[in-house]
Amino acid sequence: MMSEADFKYIIDTFFALFSMVLIIFMVPGFAMLEAGLVRTKNVTSVLTINIMIYAVASIAFLLIGHTIAFGTWETSTMSVWAAFLFQMAFVGKTINIMSGGVSERVRIVPLAIFAVIMGGFIYPSIVNISWGADMFVGTFLDIKMHDLAGSTVIHSTGGWALLAALLIIGSRKGRYVEGKVRVIPASNIPLVTLGAFLLWIGWFGFNGGSVGSISSVENANTVAKTIMNTNTAGLSGAIIAGAFMYFRYRLFDITMILNGALGGLVAITAGPDLYDTHLPILIGAIGGALVVFAVPLFDKLQLDDPVGALSVHLVNGIWGTLAVGIFVDSVSFMEQLKGVLVVAFIAFTISFVVLFVINKFVKFRAADDDQQQGMDVSECGVEAYPEFRRSI
Repeated sequence: MMSEADFKYIIDTFFALFSMVLIIFMVPGFAMLEAGLVRTKNVTSVLTINIMIYAVASIAFLLIGHTIAFGTWETSTMSVWAAFLFQMAFVGKTINIMSGGVSERVRIVPLAIFAVIMGGFIYPSIVNISWGADMFVGTFLDIKMHDLAGSTVIHSTGGWALLAALLIIGSRKGRYVEGKVRVIPASNIPLVTLGAFLLWIGWFGFNGGSVGSISSVENANTVAKTIMNTNTAGLSGAIIAGAFMYFRYRLFDITMILNGALGGLVAITAGPDLYDTHLPILIGAIGGALVVFAVPLFDKLQLDDPVGALSVHLVNGIWGTLAVGIFVDSVSFMEQLKGVLVVAFIAFTISFVVLFVINKFVKFRAADDDQQQGMDVSECGVEAYPEFRRSI
């Protein structure tokens, strides 16, 4: 007869594997979102980059990163393989955030090299000081922030890496002309919508799975509340972004509505297990509003981000982490702020140095002629839409 401990072990193993599958849905989510937001001449390149990131970063985490992050593979509550796969599913997201923001001018080989370093060393080091073993108790790196599924650990880390990359790689050819922003419209709105909803669905495993267990009544309720709060924040982020765009332009910009939803989802990721059923409405709404205001701000700074990743992931990663300290009495705001600052320093500084060194040997930025022709031809030799006439 099966014991209660064995039953819980099996249920939590299945829960981790199911959550991992949902998170992996975010791989095609990022791919479709980015493919729809770039021009048709760069779609194959974007899709190839997303596939390579998943493959390369996951292998790096398997061989090196997991041990750096957690120190051990041992676990008594579920299969060690399920625990690993769940953590592995997170890794590529940090690089997806960065790669999307440098689309249409980044070359694949140097980005793959950076993916190895991010998946094997940078991201695992940040995990270690936040979710991993207590190796730095009593030091500056002793972080006690509450970040359930990675508003800071994952989303801000990817955002800081993107900021470093933008400072090194620069903007797309023709994006800024005489100090003015040249609008480059999305090529495929249905793909953008599909990608955003795949990400939204994946978030249920992202946040819900991070509770860690579902094999008791208490944990089952926490998982359900976490997923409900996650969804609520996405809903309110979409609504407020759409409302702001309509009141300002009398138009419903679907790309901004979708990014508003994603901003709300990023913002709630730090503490969906701690909030009541109504607070996520406010947190997600502020997240959506931040996206609307941040996108033009980054353009004014000439930080060329085709997919709005800085606005969605960096800005809302910071907001979501600080929100836990603002709204939850049992969580210290100063500890949340310290976590944000420590991760910002580590992620930005190391990413900038690594990107700078790689760029000295293998240039990240494609030549202007290659950008004009399209990255599909120069990097992949396969065009996503060969029968279409490309716009340059």
